[in-house]
Amino acid sequence: MLTAGVALTLVAAGQSVAEPAPQLSQPDPMLAFLPAEAQVDWAAVHRNRESRKQSRVAAKSAGQPLAYGEKETGQGANDSPAQAEHVTGFGTGKGKNPKLSITGDLAGDPTIPVVTPFAETNDAIPLASDTGVPARGRALKTSGTIGDGPYGTGGDGSGDHDFYKLTGGAEFTFVVVETDTPSGDLDTHLAAYDATGQLLVQQDNLAGTTDSRIQVPVGAGQDVYVMVAAAGPGAIPSDPMTPGTGKRAGTEGAYDLTISSGDGPADRDFFSVDLKAGDVLGASAKGKATRVVINDPAGREVFGSSQDFSFLYAENSPLPAGGNAVADFVAPKDGRYTVGVENGDGRYDVTVEAYRPGSELNPRPDVLTLFLDFDGARVNTRIFGNDPTAGNKDLSPLKKFLPGWGLTAADENAVIDGVVATVRENIEKDLAAKGTNKRFAVRILNSRDHADPWGQPNVSRVVVGGSIAESGIQTVGIAQSIDAGNFGKEETALVLLDILSAPAAQSRTSLNGYITPASDKIAFIGRAIGNITAHEAGHMSGSWHQDQFNALDAIMDQGGNPKGMFGVGPDAIGGTADDIDVDFHEDVLNPNEGFTGVEDSLNRTAWAYVRGTN
Repeated sequence: MLTAGVALTLVAAGQSVAEPAPQLSQPDPMLAFLPAEAQVDWAAVHRNRESRKQSRVAAKSAGQPLAYGEKETGQGANDSPAQAEHVTGFGTGKGKNPKLSITGDLAGDPTIPVVTPFAETNDAIPLASDTGVPARGRALKTSGTIGDGPYGTGGDGSGDHDFYKLTGGAEFTFVVVETDTPSGDLDTHLAAYDATGQLLVQQDNLAGTTDSRIQVPVGAGQDVYVMVAAAGPGAIPSDPMTPGTGKRAGTEGAYDLTISSGDGPADRDFFSVDLKAGDVLGASAKGKATRVVINDPAGREVFGSSQDFSFLYAENSPLPAGGNAVADFVAPKDGRYTVGVENGDGRYDVTVEAYRPGSELNPRPDVLTLFLDFDGARVNTRIFGNDPTAGNKDLSPLKKFLPGWGLTAADENAVIDGVVATVRENIEKDLAAKGTNKRFAVRILNSRDHADPWGQPNVSRVVVGGSIAESGIQTVGIAQSIDAGNFGKEETALVLLDILSAPAAQSRTSLNGYITPASDKIAFIGRAIGNITAHEAGHMSGSWHQDQFNALDAIMDQGGNPKGMFGVGPDAIGGTADDIDVDFHEDVLNPNEGFTGVEDSLNRTAWAYVRGTN
């Protein structure tokens, strides 16, 4: 999950710039390039995600999977990529099975200390039981009972809620919290809140069981509060700061609780598979395994996940979905890769599948088209989520926003030239220079120079224009999906221009904050918008967000660091000689979004645009 930033500031009518109106960001942050000031409305995000999970149906290929049972007994035999058990017969080549089902067992971590149950009453954030994790210890196990306090069926019947305090240490970390109900009727629900009572994350059933598991972001020196309750209408109290504010009691009974920040000697199981360059690999873990990891032939982690974000895949993506953890990867070269299973105690079932990229499977070897629409467009915003206010929205053209940068209609062509040139440099030129994919092909067309091809097969578009008010989406940029393999070849992304063209004092994401008399204004505006446009195209071609605050400025960096995305150089002025060419790079996945590893976004984008061979 992401951590929330400070409030997004937009000036309302009649309000001074000195007193901005805070607003919450509604789109899913995993899809959106959020402004530097954005505050995430996590409750809306969770509702959106659950709705998307329920509505998305992954495309399924025919055939039974290859079955493989783990050979290790106990612990220590296959606990690293170098010790991986090799699975023969899996792959996309002739005579291979592209679907694999792995079953096995994880041995628990015997070093986690067991703590006696904490005393009631701990039914609200101010009353939370202090676990000491992660600041004073990496993990603990304890137990509790839902229904034993004054708010269960033996009390006022409003519902028992047990709160536990997590205290941040010196560094940001993720803490995994899991319940186990070995006996009784209790069906658990887990949630996490910040110190103000804002909901951060919640989860009900762990892969179809009555147990629950969440991954909680804990900032350095910050307190986070985990709640255990009974699943159902009364799971979330109306006021987590006040005890006894549940709706009604649900199931009751005992539970075991494990809280861990990792780094222990727990069992890990690794399995190796042979992939071809361009293979799109997906993995989904169910049962007691709650983390899945993909490593390259050198043993380097290239994608680690403890969450299921498959609802962000394209609607027709065939990659496996659901479960406790889902990962995807695009192989840059032929070789032996490993899939690892971690973080659990007990039986697991992991689905592993491999596919060739979507465009390679075209019935005809058509070139894919990326259309940049500067003329305004009508977009059905339901494709970005399940907001009940979404629907057909008319977005204004680029020219409407030129005065915000002090430009006129006479400057429009020059700005468009800059945007188009930047996107072509990032996609056509850089991918062609990569040299590892000789069948790469994509056409980048635009609304000024070409007829509108939107609606035709193999055409995706980025609409460059429109505002938050018009779209109803609180962001700068958003893509329809994150689509490893580019199976959804007809998708839409937006780059909204109201924040980018706002007065400098209104938003730290405004381009005007980097423009001075020393700037080549038009060149800077064209390049900055072009970089964001390439970023959204990068999502549609399969890349996730990368770390926006490390030393490398990359196209897939998450929002929040506009200076890096805009390519502003050391002089902090846009449009000067020291500006930076921001490209697709191999870089660390964003540490605040719950994934780990190193993502090669250039490779992912290249294989998204591979040309068919039929």
